[in-house]
Amino acid sequence: MNLFNLIKKDQEYWLVDQLKVSYVPNIDYLIAFDKILAEWKEEKVAYLSLLIDEENEDWIFKRRFKKVSSIVEYTKTLEGPFISSGSFQVQSLSDSHMTDLAFATLYDSCRSGSANKNNIFTINQIMESLESEIGVKWRDHCFIFSQNAMNYGISIPHIEQGTTDEGRMFYFGVVPEQRCKGYGTIFHAISLELLKNFGAKVYVGSTDTNNKPMRRIFEANGCILRDIKGIYRIDIKKWNS
Repeated sequence: MNLFNLIKKDQEYWLVDQLKVSYVPNIDYLIAFDKILAEWKEEKVAYLSLLIDEENEDWIFKRRFKKVSSIVEYTKTLEGPFISSGSFQVQSLSDSHMTDLAFATLYDSCRSGSANKNNIFTINQIMESLESEIGVKWRDHCFIFSQNAMNYGISIPHIEQGTTDEGRMFYFGVVPEQRCKGYGTIFHAISLELLKNFGAKVYVGSTDTNNKPMRRIFEANGCILRDIKGIYRIDIKKWNS
C-alpha cells in the first residue's frame, strides 16, 4: 500500500503527500517517509515538499525541515447534480482559441493576492508540471470561466494520481477584480460537476488554513472538513551545509 503520493520533477523537486488511511498506525507513515527522505538525499534533488499531519511536527523538525504553512482538507461525495453554468461560458483550453501562454497569464492573475502561503512555484514551473501531474491531455482539464468576452476565473479538475475516482482541483481561482462577488462558489460548483464527468465519485479540496474565502466556498458547496496538515520543506543545500 502506498502511504504517500510522490511527484518527482527531474532534479528540481519532490512533492510528497500523506495518504490518510484510518487503520494505518502513524509509525508506519514515519517509517515509510524516512525511506523516501533517504532516497531524496541520495538523488540530491534540489528540494522536497512534504504534506503531513501536524502531530508529526517535532519529528519533522528534527529532520531539518522548515514549516511553510498549514492547510485544511475538505471532502464531498459527488452525488450532485450541481449548479449549471448559467450565464457563464465554461470552456476547456483544448476547445478554446486561448494559447498556453495566455492561459498561463490568466492563471498567474488568479493566484495573485491569494491567501495561500504555499505559493512556491513560478508560473513557468506550474505550466511545466501540468503534463507530468495530469497527463498529455492536460489541456482538456483546464477550464476558463468567462462572460461577455471577459475571463473571470479558471479551474483544473482531474482524477488524483494513483486513484480511479478521487477528484481534485490542480488549481481553482478567480481573477482579483471579480472576487467577493459570489462567483467563486458558482465556479467551484461547476467544477464539481466537471469532476463527476471525469468519473470522480469523491472530491478532496485543500487550502491554507487562513484562506477564509475558499473555506466558505467549500462549506457553501457542502464540503466537510476532513484533515488539517502541515506543509514542510527541506533544501538539499541546507541538508549538506
